[in-house]
Amino acid sequence: MALSIIYTRAGVGIEAPQVTVETHLSNGLPSLNIVGLPEAAVKESKDRVRSALLNANFEFPARRITINLAPADLPKEGGRYDLPIALGILLASEQIQVNTPSQYEFMGELALSGELRAVNGILPASLAARKAERKLVVPRQNLAEAQLAGSHQAIGCEHLLQVCAFLQGQTEIKFETETDRIIQSLPAPDINEVKGQYAAKRALEVAAAGRHNLLFIGPPGTGKTMLATRLSGILPEMSEQEAIESAAITSVSYQGLDTNNWRKRPFRSPHHTASAAALVGGGSNPKPGEISLAHHGVLFLDELPEFDRRVLEVLREPLESGTVTISRATRQAEYPAKFQFLAAMNPCPCGHFGNPRGACRCTSDKIRRYLLKLSGPFIDRIDMHVDVPAITQEELRSTPDIKAEDSKTVRNRVVEAMQKQVTDRGKCNAMLNPKELEKYMDFASGAEDFILMVLEKLKFSARAYHRILRVSRTIADLEGAVQVTQEHLSEALSYRRLERMLSQVA
Repeated sequence: MALSIIYTRAGVGIEAPQVTVETHLSNGLPSLNIVGLPEAAVKESKDRVRSALLNANFEFPARRITINLAPADLPKEGGRYDLPIALGILLASEQIQVNTPSQYEFMGELALSGELRAVNGILPASLAARKAERKLVVPRQNLAEAQLAGSHQAIGCEHLLQVCAFLQGQTEIKFETETDRIIQSLPAPDINEVKGQYAAKRALEVAAAGRHNLLFIGPPGTGKTMLATRLSGILPEMSEQEAIESAAITSVSYQGLDTNNWRKRPFRSPHHTASAAALVGGGSNPKPGEISLAHHGVLFLDELPEFDRRVLEVLREPLESGTVTISRATRQAEYPAKFQFLAAMNPCPCGHFGNPRGACRCTSDKIRRYLLKLSGPFIDRIDMHVDVPAITQEELRSTPDIKAEDSKTVRNRVVEAMQKQVTDRGKCNAMLNPKELEKYMDFASGAEDFILMVLEKLKFSARAYHRILRVSRTIADLEGAVQVTQEHLSEALSYRRLERMLSQVA
């Protein structure tokens, strides 16, 4: 009898728990049994492994083969176990000799020819392998992703024979490291391409500086979507830790990770027909949704009232907590969801309510029903509601203003304000809780009385009040001011357009 032990990694959310592949060969009728809660794709690996071994000129043992994927209560899925199962059989049958197999972890799907095919979830597995102080052997297509966790411990191979030759010291694998590759990402659209809309651009800068949620409201064709797509270009670059966290989520999703853009803040813009599961994630084996794929980036919902109200309501908890827990009968997964929420909408069904350049055909009841598709608690969680009016024909036909600020100039101010927040408060203003907000709100003379008077007159909720304070603190930071003045509060109050619209049609 012979026994071999190979290490690999499973995929549970963004975690990669260790899986031990135990292979046992014994006398008896030839068979191959895989135990340890394997799903269909794992059970089918026996046929892929058999063909891969034969086509690689190895012998498939005519013995009773039992493969245990431990721990037994952890569900296993996908083709990532093909390579460790094949190596386990080769070691148990003594067709290859490896002195220290415990120093390595293996992941990869096998083609019938023995070639290695890429699998999802490599980055979390690579991070876990580094923590366990083991080297990770992956398909060549996954090498760049695995190297994001540290190029010293990732080894990329193209064929089963290459893996076996490397483990036996017959060949040395040398591939370029992550620092040797030139990473190129597409530049973000520039904000100076937007004509006019100076107030909306200012609001976009304030939102970027404090990571505030923002809603654009205006008639069709005024540049709401165009402005939204410029937000990524004025946000600070992600830190390495933020980029790793965001990339790990993308790695375990069905879309896979593009290593050329892993440092770029994600910008997700789902269609308004998206379901609640598409936004928060789901499935029998829970996968991340749009809000998790937008982690440390931007989630943009265009035509906001066209989304099903029940779909929008599922965003309420993640907007506050920054995480989402997906529970199923047999599985549970928690994904981070710290995203900046950005949305755009028309003021009424026809789109011309309050537009002096267009006649609105909607009755007050139609406008009210349209706006009430957004619940009060959901609106409260959006810091800024900004009007984007129609621009004049002269502005539209004018040549681009060479003096208009580009995204780089605006980003420099945003970065400076963000650094001040992190240095003084340890986090951006949008993340301040009420106790921290009270500590860091230094009002100028008369400013606190002013905001309390406005709060009483406009009947704002406590949540809306705190969000106004956070926005005013960001405006002060952009100006380099220590104290929050009445002017800062007035500007923050002007970014509450939706409440004024609701009062007009009440």
